[in-house]
Amino acid sequence: MATQLTSQTYDSWIEISAQALQKNIKVFRTISQGSFQLGAVLKGNAYGHGLLQVFCAVRTKVDTIYLISAQDAFQLRTWEKEQNWKPQRLIVIGAISLSEAIRCSREEIEVVMGGLEWKDYWKSIQKENLQLKVHVHLDTGLAREGFRSENLIQELAFLKSARSTLQVVGLMSHFANTEDVTEQSYALEQLEKFRSMSHRLKKFLKIQSPLEEHLSASAGALILPEARLSITRVGIALYGLWPSVEARISSKFVLKTLPELKPVLTWKCKSQVIKWIEKGSYVGYGCTYRCSQDTQIAVFPVGYFDGYPRLASGKAHVLINQKRCPILGRVMMNHIIVDVTHLDSKAAQLEAVLLGVDGKESIPAESLANWAQTIHYEIVTRIGSHLRRVMVK
Repeated sequence: MATQLTSQTYDSWIEISAQALQKNIKVFRTISQGSFQLGAVLKGNAYGHGLLQVFCAVRTKVDTIYLISAQDAFQLRTWEKEQNWKPQRLIVIGAISLSEAIRCSREEIEVVMGGLEWKDYWKSIQKENLQLKVHVHLDTGLAREGFRSENLIQELAFLKSARSTLQVVGLMSHFANTEDVTEQSYALEQLEKFRSMSHRLKKFLKIQSPLEEHLSASAGALILPEARLSITRVGIALYGLWPSVEARISSKFVLKTLPELKPVLTWKCKSQVIKWIEKGSYVGYGCTYRCSQDTQIAVFPVGYFDGYPRLASGKAHVLINQKRCPILGRVMMNHIIVDVTHLDSKAAQLEAVLLGVDGKESIPAESLANWAQTIHYEIVTRIGSHLRRVMVK
């Protein structure tokens, strides 16, 4: 007989560990020893962890907050005003519109200038009698945003006329291949190119005072001491996830002692239905799984709509009562079906850990990524923004 819950007491939610965040920040403070500023990257809904939740937890513990969109920055400014907090330094590293640039000027939000649209933007900002702090994006080999070496001076010549409106306070770039290799020749080429372009631009603009320079993300901060520069942009590692296996190996070699990064996120869900089905029964769409014996199943209201990957069908497990329980059949839009026969539970409702630790067992994001044939960055950032995020100790 099925146990059907009659009230809405089941759901899927995310728990964010404030303690783990603090621990990961301490790792980079220890590496820094005051030699560089620490920037926290909160793009992609804070890598799926929750923009506001993570911002509140780290805002006073880091030097700079990096965001991909101006809208995220505006949301944080509004939140600060509502809480009567002192404004934190915010830098928007993604492309923005003219109206967003004007609002950033008014709200003291710094931006990254990475395209030719700024030749026109600055004149409109000047008409508003505003000033905007900008970081010039130099494309050193990622071929994404930024100004390339070949046309650097020609494309940025307008900055001489715009200097009273666009205040150049920094230069930045992105590494292309620090994570997938243990040999860093391409990254070192990028670093040298960055230094050369920086020198040329500062000479052309006759900038005497030092500019902030930022090139390293998590992997670069960990394994390339010479590339840490003024600020590091710590993203994936802030959330306790290694950029890659190669970065972990290299970190132990470079730092001598392997830092302990603590995963911040736990994804949980409560069961909706628990019931027995007979031997020979098919489970789920497509009849891809057939029970070899009488089986007790638990249905959980979470699926690929929520960001749980469909490609993990037939491979993934969840943790219930500190035990691994396989997902049967296909991951559905709003449901997964789990074999709980071996739990021998009489409970009316079960709680599953989809990602995270339960006792001595764990399902890290890397494992779910392997089952889904992707990377752990995608796993965490695709967890639905509609799900509740709860800050815990």
